[in-house]
Amino acid sequence: MNLHEILENAIQNDASDIFLIPGAQVTLKCGGGQKRLEGDRLVPETISALVDEIYSESGRTKINLDNNLDDDFSFSIAKFGRFRVNIFRQRGSLAAVIRVIHFGIPDPEKLGIPESVLSLADNKKGLILVTGSAGTGKTTTLACMIDRINKSRACHIITMEDPIEFVHRHEKSIVTQREIFIDTPSYLESLRSALRESPDVILLGEMRDYDTISAALTAAETGTLLFSTLHTSSAANTINRIVDVFPASQQQQIKIQLSQILKGIVCQQLVPGLNGELIPAFEILKCNNAVQNMIRDGKLHQLESTMQASSAEGMYTMDSYLQKLYNEGKISKETALVYCTNYDVMSKRIG
Repeated sequence: MNLHEILENAIQNDASDIFLIPGAQVTLKCGGGQKRLEGDRLVPETISALVDEIYSESGRTKINLDNNLDDDFSFSIAKFGRFRVNIFRQRGSLAAVIRVIHFGIPDPEKLGIPESVLSLADNKKGLILVTGSAGTGKTTTLACMIDRINKSRACHIITMEDPIEFVHRHEKSIVTQREIFIDTPSYLESLRSALRESPDVILLGEMRDYDTISAALTAAETGTLLFSTLHTSSAANTINRIVDVFPASQQQQIKIQLSQILKGIVCQQLVPGLNGELIPAFEILKCNNAVQNMIRDGKLHQLESTMQASSAEGMYTMDSYLQKLYNEGKISKETALVYCTNYDVMSKRIG
């Protein structure tokens, strides 16, 4: 089975990922489960040939692999779509995982992304964070928010991604997309450069370290709308993560700075639906006056109660959103209990 046949199978099965691992058959990730394609188990020689095909399709060199480094990049094939691949070594042989990205921007309504999340993109300046563990759909949510801006107002949107997954057309906005290590050496360098490129909106793929976080906060203060991601599981954890990166002597100033520029935090995870599909569940924090005061004064333990009391503004805790999905008949009671943050309270809420 060659690369095109594998990709075609993945598209036909609506797979999100393809696993090319020695000793196993070609395996697709479909709706949270796995489907193994018919055929022999993969041997190192077969995977090496498939990897060569991937590099040929992408027009890239194998310099990272030749230096015993993992390689992570995206490529596209006209009749199939766009793909993100991570190539690595395990037990002395090559392996690869390919993420399937269809051409075009996904429909947020079909994906289950609510208006209360998308409306954050209507802000003209400030900082918006989308957080969650790897593989929970952060990039997709951000792509939908950027697409909303692209179609609704005239801006210069600059994205910095590693690698580029969704390709945006120029609609009402001009969209400049830069891939880390190809178009620019790092997030930090691309962010510093972006501030000299008349940006209205910046998408920073990830706030990884002190320097990048510091530069991102400064960029958001300049009147730019800046989107980014963190691998945190709640709004309070996200704020703590940013503050804790800085020395103790600067942390109070950072709290004040965050209270002024932060517009919203979206924490998300994917949970199994009743029909086997994956459904996004969100914790949504919007920064009203009460939230700003809590951030400035370090009273983050009060955020949860504020979100619970502010559902009319589109705020949700993760547990209240899971309860909403359960009440709508989209997930089971067991799923709500497995993925909630407070088991005892959730079990009482849903009986």
